[in-house]
Amino acid sequence: MMSDVLNALAWYALLAGLSWLVLPIAYRLLPALPERGYALLRPLALLLWGFVFWLLSSFGLLANNAAGLLTALLLLAGLSVWAWRSQPAGALGAWLREQRAQILATELVFALAFLFMLWMRASYPRVEGTEKPMELAFINAILQSPSMPPQDPWLSGFSISYYYFGYLMVAMQAKLLGVAGAVAFNLGVVSVFAMGAAAAYGLVFNLLAVHRPAIVRTARWLAGLAPLLMLVMGNVEGLLEIMHARHLFWETNAAGETSSAVWAWLDVKELVNPPLSEPRWTPRLFDGGWWWWRASRVINDRTFAGGEQELIDEFPAFSFVLGDLHPHVFSIPFVLLATSVAFNTYLGGSERKKPWLGLHIKEESLVFAALVIGALAFLNIWDLPIYAILFAGAYVLRRAASEGWVRARLDEFLKLVLIVGAGGVVLFLPFFIGFTSQAGGFLPNLLTPTRGTHLWIMFATLLTPVLLWALWQWKQRGFAGLPKALLASLAFVAALWLGSLALAWLYAGLLSGTPLGQAILSDLGAPDVASLFAESLRRRFAGPGGWLSLMGLLGVFGGLLAAAGKAGRSKQAPAEAASSFAVLLALIAALLVTAPEFIYLRDQFGTRMNTVFKFYYQAWLLWSVVAAYGASVVMLELRRGARAAAAALLMVALGAGFVYPAYAFADIASRPPNQPLALDGSLHLSPEAREAIAWLQAAEPGVLAEAVGGSYSAYARYATFTGMQGVMGWPGHQGQWRGGNVDYERIGALESLYSTGDWATASEILQRYAIDYVIVGDLERAAYPVNEAKFQARLPLVFQNGSVSIYVVP
Repeated sequence: MMSDVLNALAWYALLAGLSWLVLPIAYRLLPALPERGYALLRPLALLLWGFVFWLLSSFGLLANNAAGLLTALLLLAGLSVWAWRSQPAGALGAWLREQRAQILATELVFALAFLFMLWMRASYPRVEGTEKPMELAFINAILQSPSMPPQDPWLSGFSISYYYFGYLMVAMQAKLLGVAGAVAFNLGVVSVFAMGAAAAYGLVFNLLAVHRPAIVRTARWLAGLAPLLMLVMGNVEGLLEIMHARHLFWETNAAGETSSAVWAWLDVKELVNPPLSEPRWTPRLFDGGWWWWRASRVINDRTFAGGEQELIDEFPAFSFVLGDLHPHVFSIPFVLLATSVAFNTYLGGSERKKPWLGLHIKEESLVFAALVIGALAFLNIWDLPIYAILFAGAYVLRRAASEGWVRARLDEFLKLVLIVGAGGVVLFLPFFIGFTSQAGGFLPNLLTPTRGTHLWIMFATLLTPVLLWALWQWKQRGFAGLPKALLASLAFVAALWLGSLALAWLYAGLLSGTPLGQAILSDLGAPDVASLFAESLRRRFAGPGGWLSLMGLLGVFGGLLAAAGKAGRSKQAPAEAASSFAVLLALIAALLVTAPEFIYLRDQFGTRMNTVFKFYYQAWLLWSVVAAYGASVVMLELRRGARAAAAALLMVALGAGFVYPAYAFADIASRPPNQPLALDGSLHLSPEAREAIAWLQAAEPGVLAEAVGGSYSAYARYATFTGMQGVMGWPGHQGQWRGGNVDYERIGALESLYSTGDWATASEILQRYAIDYVIVGDLERAAYPVNEAKFQARLPLVFQNGSVSIYVVP
């Protein structure tokens, strides 16, 4: 335990040191933000340090060792010195003295978040199940790799074909501090949570400080709502779990049959079934099962034949209960950095008087934006277009406030999206050259509109404060223009639906011979196009709650944004400036949720699951910022009775959202019983497996032969926990990462290697895949009829304990 404490303290200290190193850079590049981006220093430092190290290592200029990491730090320090010297003498020191209270508040938020998540991960540190083994495998593989790109731990002879920038950042810290990968994994989760909390706090503080500069002290307290809503609060499913456990709305007839019209209408999987236990105040499976999993699978789609298609509607609190370090989680503090960069641009922090490339943005600000947005692609590739659009939208919104919504705004928007998007790709070109995607084009969503009940179960806790604030905004305008905005949004949604039908007709007709044309029927399970269109029409109007709700949201937010672009105003009032940017965030979130109602990215899953997953997650982040800001503004601006009514409504909505974390985090903190707090993610493994892993970690790096198993299984654990390359890890995931272009013959070859009694056959397989170590353990014996005699006769036995033997290939 003491070593874990020291590792956590060293990790915390390194992040603190990095943050102060890049303070002059943030001070120079984010001048319009009231706190100059102080809350973003840690993710900014990791991004810049990681970029410098990765780029130079990719070109062979730096080795992946402590010397290379320190060299990259020195280069970053040089950039920081330049930024510091570019400012007037004493300006930074004076600002630090002036902002002492805000700095202390931000550090307090980071420290509290760090300690909370440290407790959670130390309570349940296991790296097992879901995709956590994959994430640890990448971290350990980067630790083992001599340079960039890192080796793929689950496909020997290849480098990683995945967005691995987040894992590189964790591995860089681990290598510099000498922290084991299985410990670094959990510290990575802790630091992402803490950085996200501080970044959310800083962003909402900046919005409130711009809204009303005179209330800076109050804003420091109100901004504390942001990390709670973003990272801790859940959706309504947590409350539904308690209601279900209390047997609410269930009735039993004289025949003893239990039914409920309410639960059937809600149609949440598992909750549609009658409760099995006596009424209780804890959720189903609270005493050992993953009851909290259902909240991330609220939305149920149906195939053409009526079969269930479970989607992923994950949100941050679920991610941190799970203890996940997937790219969508790791990107949280970095998308908040990108959002803050956009806010700085909106406030004029990047403005130049004379245009450059037809845009009134400083060259260094464009490069910085391209770097941040390009890094998002390397972290979680879905985020690049979203935040390129946000950045361009912020710039155009500023221009519209003084010059109106004219054609030039569209030209500026498209140009800026192209510049920062393409610039980001160029800056991270070595990654894109080696990256293979499973994306197979866009398909129209004809059969699976989201039900209104599911949409509101997912987002009601956030949309209540967002809509309360938005309607207050409309009330300030006397609701003038709202009917017109709602009609425009109806026309927009109708155009999306007709566009999806037209795209389907195109695929089924002129492009019927293409993969997408064939997928129109095969993926959706429809017998013919006419039946598909008829069923699409029926479903769209049989359950209109989802798309009607989204139409309303688009109208409310879009109308407010249009009102922000009235020509003839040279400068917005501070309150209006902050509100307009918040409206932009709310509108983009609404568009993200609307998009998969009509179109989705086809992948190997053949459904809209990934599109909903990725878009909803970003919508949660954006709406949570607006919810924290909006709730604060409403409480500041409303008077007497209206404030009391708003407070009561907010307490109900937010209270419903905090039921989930109250039970879920308590569940994690209390399991498994009698296990001491620890950060080592390998403690759940058997002592024999851990001893074998320790031996391999001390041995010369090489290629491992071990049994192949399915995705989300315990197989490939030696490659996972050592970072050495295995011949084949999880085949399904390799197919996803490489668009199906994988040598699946490796699976059969490994089975032959273990089961054959013919040494010539085994020797050829060993040579074909340049195998250095053959592992024979419990998983190998479970997967294959192992013939170990040939190894015993031909290969040196270099490690053996109760259940694991390791043979070395000379």
